[in-house]
Amino acid sequence: MPVPRRFDRRPPERDLTRINERIRVPEVRLIDDQGNQVGVMKAADALRFAQERDLDLVEVAPEARPPVCRVLDYSKYKYEQAQKQKQARKHQQQITIREIKFRPKIAQHDYDTKKGHVERFLRHKDKVKVTIMFRGREVTHPERGVAILDRLAEELAELAVVEQRPTQDGRNMTMMLGPSKAVLAGQLHDLDGAGATAATTESLPNPPADDAADQAQPAA
Repeated sequence: MPVPRRFDRRPPERDLTRINERIRVPEVRLIDDQGNQVGVMKAADALRFAQERDLDLVEVAPEARPPVCRVLDYSKYKYEQAQKQKQARKHQQQITIREIKFRPKIAQHDYDTKKGHVERFLRHKDKVKVTIMFRGREVTHPERGVAILDRLAEELAELAVVEQRPTQDGRNMTMMLGPSKAVLAGQLHDLDGAGATAATTESLPNPPADDAADQAQPAA
C-alpha cells in the first residue's frame, strides 16, 4: 500500500475560474470575442471555436443554466482585472469613526483640549462623533448641549462638515462631523506639534440659573 505524503508542497490553486479543458459541462451558452451571443452549443464545440481564434474559453457565469462562457485572452483579462482592483484600492479611503465626549457644563480649558482632539481626528480624515453627556437635572436643558455642538461645528467649519445635526437619545446628545472636502483633498495640513487649536477667548454658554451655583467662579 503506498504511503500518503505527509505534506503537500504544491501551491494552493487560487484562481478557481474554469477555462478551456477545465470546463466539463456538456453544454454552454457562448459569447464570442466581440461580445456577441453565439448561442447554446456543446462545450467541445465552444472550445474549438475559441482555439480557432487563438483565444481561451472562459466560464463567466457558472451558476447559469447552461453556464455562460466567453471567448477572450485570459492572461490579458486577468491582468486588466488586477490593474482595476489595484486602482480601486489606491483610491479607497479607510474612514474611522472617533468619539469625543463633552459635558454641558464643561470648563473652557477642557473644551479647548477636546476641540483640539476633534481637529486632530478631522485632519487625519477620520469622522468624529461628538457626544454631550447629561446628568441629573442637566437633561432638562438640552439647549446647552445644542449650543456647544453648534459652536464646535462653527469653529471647525474649515475642517468639518456636519453629517448629522445634534440629536438627543436619552441622556446623550450626539452630532456627527466628517472631514471637509479640503481635508480629503489634502489642501489643509497638520499644524505644528499635536495639531490642536489655540485656546479661544470666547466664553462657553452660561448655565441656566438653577445650575449656576454648581459652576460659580470666585470673582477676580
